[in-house]
Amino acid sequence: MALPPSFLDELRARTPLAALIGRRTKLTRSARDWKGCCPFHNEKSPSFYVYADHYHCFGCGAHGDAIGFVMQTQNAAFMEAIEQLAAEAGLEVPRASPEAVAAERRRADLHDVLAAAASNFQARLMTAEGRPALDYLRKRGLTEDTIRRFGLGYSGAGRGALAADLAREGIEQLQLVEAGLMKQAEDGRMVDLFYGRVMFPIRDPRGRAISFGGRIMNDGQPKYLNGPETALFSKRRTLYGLDLAKLELAKARKPATSDGKRQGLVVVEGYMDVIALAQAGFPAVAPLGTALTSEQLDALWQQDERPVFCFDGDSAGRKAGRRVIGLALPLLTPERSLGVVVLPEGEDPDTVVGRRGRQGMADELTRDELGSAIYGLIKDEIGPASPEGWARLRNRLDETSKSIPDRALADTYRTTLRDRWYADKGAQSRGAFKQKQDRGPWKSAPPARLIGVRPRMSDETTEHERGRVLLAILLAHPILLPDLDEPLEMLDLPEPLAQLRAAMGAWLASHPILDSEALNAHLRRLGLDMVVSAVLDARPLPAGAMPEAAPADAAYQWWQIYGFMRGPHIEADLRVAERDFVADPTEANQRRLIALTQSWNRVRRGETDATV
Repeated sequence: MALPPSFLDELRARTPLAALIGRRTKLTRSARDWKGCCPFHNEKSPSFYVYADHYHCFGCGAHGDAIGFVMQTQNAAFMEAIEQLAAEAGLEVPRASPEAVAAERRRADLHDVLAAAASNFQARLMTAEGRPALDYLRKRGLTEDTIRRFGLGYSGAGRGALAADLAREGIEQLQLVEAGLMKQAEDGRMVDLFYGRVMFPIRDPRGRAISFGGRIMNDGQPKYLNGPETALFSKRRTLYGLDLAKLELAKARKPATSDGKRQGLVVVEGYMDVIALAQAGFPAVAPLGTALTSEQLDALWQQDERPVFCFDGDSAGRKAGRRVIGLALPLLTPERSLGVVVLPEGEDPDTVVGRRGRQGMADELTRDELGSAIYGLIKDEIGPASPEGWARLRNRLDETSKSIPDRALADTYRTTLRDRWYADKGAQSRGAFKQKQDRGPWKSAPPARLIGVRPRMSDETTEHERGRVLLAILLAHPILLPDLDEPLEMLDLPEPLAQLRAAMGAWLASHPILDSEALNAHLRRLGLDMVVSAVLDARPLPAGAMPEAAPADAAYQWWQIYGFMRGPHIEADLRVAERDFVADPTEANQRRLIALTQSWNRVRRGETDATV
């Protein structure tokens, strides 16, 4: 029985080839692919390679896909292999009903219709009528070979030309409607969907035209237009340029031909970006005018376990980058990742290649580290300019890392993002400190000279002294850090207190066992022992900062002092503490609520705390 090609494509897509072949022979990673000893002949050195959609042995020449592998290794007939793989993939094998046969015949007819349309558009591009479109493509830097490889064409300036030409080949207007090339107007007439446009054939992974996109040649809208959904074309499952990118990736993966210069799969935003990168030697694809879907992401990972997404350097590009990260992170594994690059403001892949050449684009793609992209895109969205903004940024970073299902990978990203946050926040604090250093009570004294110094008790000095006591309590009781780290970050501390806070926060992100001795050893390794001495010895400390104090008492005193430092914001902090206690009436939340309430009452009465 003849099976629909669409079913066979779906079956192959749902069958992880490495997992299937790994049942028969041990496979190990080889860059993006897998290799092992050939299951079809005896060998001691691996020469058998498994790619996303096929396998090949460079020793005996064995070659095939998932269906062929089952047939060869199990001596199974074609339909037996199909039945087995379909059962494992959760697919039902189509039966040869009259309706199924008719539907498959219509799909085959649609392929013929679209192939005829592609040939017509390509031929028209080379006529006098198509000269403006050809000049446009040449002006964009495309060579004749690139125009031919991508099958670019021209639809004709007026409506009706395509239908008239294809009618001579026996193709009816209703077939053009089914293929997404014509539509019915309000008055009932059939009209062309594309006219006056440069045409971009949209192909399936096997290289067959399944739809078209068109760019208008004048100032009309929309500038780019894609064909509608049809029996052959689904936007959410299709990637423009995948057929040619697969061929380039396959060439790059052959061990005998690797030259060290080829790139992995690059995902961009538009037709011309794909074509410009392909012409420069980068295998590239793009979604079709819609946000990336999980189906498209799966298709990308079938070709490359770490595709690199490259976004335009504008607000729309950064927004698209955040959407892709939100989609991809819940699907991330140690074996399936991605890179993300946001180009400089005002640039896109086409302009980078045009202005700086292949090397310029290669240089941009080296900035593809996912953690840096996550941090940069979220920071750009939040724009932290206040303690509350920095706290929001850290919370978003933590939430983002938690969306990764693999615990070890999620913890790694959390630590990476926290390190970036602490470094960035510390740099911001140091910058603010430099601007205010002429007014600060520690403006010229190094940390060691703070020991034993009793500066004049101005309002600013009082705030600095309160911050010193809060850090002293945490140095003595680092077990409190997980609960107090976030409110601590909302305080505006001067240097060197801000530097010490950043170091303590970074240590917390990567140390599950919170021990005072380990924390102090870490700070000494960072060269902060003089700062620690200044914090602990500059003035007498309250009971809560003593190592022998009970952690509960230390936390209570910490919250009291914190309340005075927050000043105008303490009432809002108090409301948050009340909500937290109602939602989770733990002893810690109760201590926080009581301490802040007492601080709030004393602030209203004009009293001061006992730390100064």
